[in-house]
This record gives sequence, C-alpha cells and structure tokens, in this order.
Amino acid sequence: MRANRNIYTVKQLNTYVKNMFAQDHFLQSVFVRGEVSNCKYNPRGHIYFTLKDIDCEISCVMFRSWRESGLEFQLQNGQQIVVGGYVALYEEGGKYQLYTRQIVLDGVGLLHERYEQLKAELEESGMFAEQYKQPIPKYIKTLGVVTASTGAAIQDIIQIAGRRNPYVQIILYPATVQGEAAAPSIIAGIRALEKQKVDVMIVGRGGGSIEDLWAFNEREVAQAVFDCSVPIISAVGHETDTTIIDYVSDLRAPTPSAAAELAVTDIRDIFETFDSFEMRLNRPMRQHIEKQRRETERLGMKLKLYHPVTRIREQSQKSLRMEDRLQACMDRILKQKRHRMDLYIARMKGLSPLEKLQSGFSYIEDETGHNIHSIEDVTVGQDLVIRVQDGNIRAQVKEIQEERR
Repeated sequence: MRANRNIYTVKQLNTYVKNMFAQDHFLQSVFVRGEVSNCKYNPRGHIYFTLKDIDCEISCVMFRSWRESGLEFQLQNGQQIVVGGYVALYEEGGKYQLYTRQIVLDGVGLLHERYEQLKAELEESGMFAEQYKQPIPKYIKTLGVVTASTGAAIQDIIQIAGRRNPYVQIILYPATVQGEAAAPSIIAGIRALEKQKVDVMIVGRGGGSIEDLWAFNEREVAQAVFDCSVPIISAVGHETDTTIIDYVSDLRAPTPSAAAELAVTDIRDIFETFDSFEMRLNRPMRQHIEKQRRETERLGMKLKLYHPVTRIREQSQKSLRMEDRLQACMDRILKQKRHRMDLYIARMKGLSPLEKLQSGFSYIEDETGHNIHSIEDVTVGQDLVIRVQDGNIRAQVKEIQEERR
C-alpha cells in the first residue's frame, strides 16, 4: 500500500456519502409507489416499513412528528401506497432510507389482492364450513409437525409438548416453509404424516412478512389441508398473522406454542381426571361397604337378640323378675291379712267372755255349755255352771224372778 494514499474512517466515509445525498436536489423531494411490507409501529410512535415492487425494495421510516399531517389511515402490510419524502443515508448504519413525510393509498397490494381473492373463492366453495372441521382428539399418543427443522417453531412445540405430556411422541417432517419450494414441501409433509397415522398434526412456522408466509396462502396447500384425514391445527406466524390455511384447518392456533398446548393435553389434567374418576368410583363403593357393614351389625345384633342362649337368659331374667314381683305381692297380701287378723283378734278379745271375766264379770251356762241369756233359758232346780276369773262354780236354780221394767 502506497504511503501517500489517503485512508478514511468509516464515519468519514459515511458522512461524505450522506453529504452527497443531501446535495442531490432530486433526492430531497421524491414520490415512490410500492407495496408495504414488514410494517412495524415503534413504541415511541415512529413507523418503520419496507416499500417494494416486483424487483426491488427500500427501507422507509416515518417519524411521529410527521404522522399527524402526513398519514390519515392505519398503515398495514400489503397496502399499495405512494410515499413522498427524501432519501438520505443513515450514517450509523451505513444504509440509505426513504424518510417519509406523506403517505397516501394507491390501491390494494398485489399479494394482498391475491389473498383476498383466494379467500373469497375457497369460502364460497365451502372449504371453510364448520361441518367439515374434524374434532381435535383430547388424548393423543403421536403428534405430527410440518415445519422447518431449524426454526424456533419446532423448538417451542417440543418444549411445550414435552412439558405438558412427555409420553407423547412427536414426529417432525422438516419442510421448507419459505420460497418457491415451500408449498410442495408442506404438501408432501402433510401427506407423509397422514400415512404415518399420527393422531393430530400441526402445520405452521414462525412469524414474518406476507411474502415469508405466502406458501400457506397457496391454493394447493389449502386443498391438502382440507383433504387430510388427520385433524390439523394451523400455527402460522404471530397472533396477528392470518393465512388461508387458518380458515381451512380444523383448528387455528395463534402461535406454534399455542398449537402445542391445544394438541397435547396436560398430563396433570389427565391425572386429575383419573383422581376424579377414582373418587367417583370409591365414593359409592365406600357407601355400599358402609351400608353392608351397618346391615351386618344389625343382623349380628338381631342374631344375638334371637339366639337361644340369649332367649333363655332373657326368659330366666324375666322369670326371676316375675318371681320377685310375686314374692313382693305375696308379702304385701300377707302383711295386709296379718293386719286385718290383728284387728279381728282385737275385736274378738273385746267380745270374748273370758276377757269379761278378767274385768270382774261372770259367765253362766247350762250343763250343755249353752249360755244363759234370759230367765226363760232356765228352770227351777236346773244345774248351772258359773264361770269366774279364777274358776267355775256349780249351782242350782232355786228361784226365778222376773224383773219388771
């Protein structure tokens, strides 16, 4: 290298080129027609997007301060627009951009128009109808995946499916998901996994522009999804991306990760279901066992109640109780009878002649022992016996005198 040659820094070179752009009056006010792609809204309010046609593309930026006066609609991918602004070099990045001051619509972009046209045709043909949707099996053994083998989509699917149920087998068909070879590769993957008889299939890829995702908008791919006998979950791009196969598939997932969650039931839910079934089975079984136990106890008590030994014991106890009651009753009656007898004895003592004799009275009877009550009971010369307290006196009637009242 010659010593007198000038050597510049990168910054010096970029500054020089930037000044060259700034001195070109043509580049200071240009209007460019093209299709919007890779549109992104910055959190600070700036808009970054790519403007392209069939052969070329250019990076564009619209700052927040220019949006209020230069943009009257929501900028989206696929729109055909006319951009007014100036071209300048982004010095730090070393690339030139179209700094946009004004954006107006210039019709629908070619790809977007093709998308809407195919969508309308397939919807009219009935391919989107719910009656053709197959149910996604709740419990699967094999999961087929049609996607790129090196993308983030397959890694997310493997991670989430493995976490939810490590027993599910994942069969990957490493398809090309972008470019001219993508559509035939995706179709081949669907048909290959269908022959493998997987339980459910995920077809998709990570996010990108409408051009990156276009293979999933092809008619042939949509037809392959519709004809597949295996239930298919579409998982193309991010949540905001929508492709034709999202409408044709049996179930649409917003992301590949969400597709894995929809396809693979969490094994913990399965175990909880088993536990629930076990509880539902054990509850009536325990109730039946408890019922039989109570019945057994009841029959045991009944057996004890009617056992001959028990009956004999009860009858014996009953006999003893009756004997006690009878004895008590007899004692009570005897006591009452004794009491009455004592009363009668007392009365008889009060009426007994012998008792009268003790009081100084005497008792007269004839020789036959008949008591003399009246003068009519005796005759003159009749022998009588006079009983007194300390003995008997024999006498003879001398005279009978009648007492006059």
